[in-house]
Amino acid sequence: MGLFNRTKNTAAATTTVAVAEGPDLGHLSGDWTIDATHSEIGFSVRHAMVTNVKGRFTEYDGRLHLDGATPTNSSAELVIKIGSIDTNQAQRDEHLRTSDFFAAETFPEMSFRSTSAERVRDDSYRMTGNLTIKDVTRPIVLDLDYTGAAVDAYGVDRVGFEGKAVLDRTDWGLTYNAALETGGVLIGEKVKLTFEISAVKAA
Repeated sequence: MGLFNRTKNTAAATTTVAVAEGPDLGHLSGDWTIDATHSEIGFSVRHAMVTNVKGRFTEYDGRLHLDGATPTNSSAELVIKIGSIDTNQAQRDEHLRTSDFFAAETFPEMSFRSTSAERVRDDSYRMTGNLTIKDVTRPIVLDLDYTGAAVDAYGVDRVGFEGKAVLDRTDWGLTYNAALETGGVLIGEKVKLTFEISAVKAA
């Protein structure tokens, strides 16, 4: 996260692709812990073909490793408690925890672990990794923007990122749906993920 280069592999050789220099983030090198009280992991999905239902997960643990000297060594991992899902409607949240969707009693967590990272331009980055939901692990790509770093009022070093990703929920076995009388289905297959991340420097 935050300190990435981009390389291009060809059959003949490995070539470094020149990109514009980004901000000097060498001072961010080290390990960081995501502060869940000042972060948000959200999602939205189409409902009844006409609107989006939004939700979030409120319990999770995450860590970042930022490497200023070798940016491609930057990494991230995140573990989310499925039971903390919150769509602002208790009955819907309980349904999402059942075997129709996440089967939270059997699979109480989902996780993301990065496999590569790169800087795209300026303050924009891209991280690829493996997302595991229930017993299915598949790759996913996160687009990220570095939003800044500061020392807060308590003397704690903080760094921020905003991110997004789009996935097809059926790729992870989340296939539940219902047909509408007017045509179409109750729940869209495309899920949009959003991230507002504030991380603190590990001691």
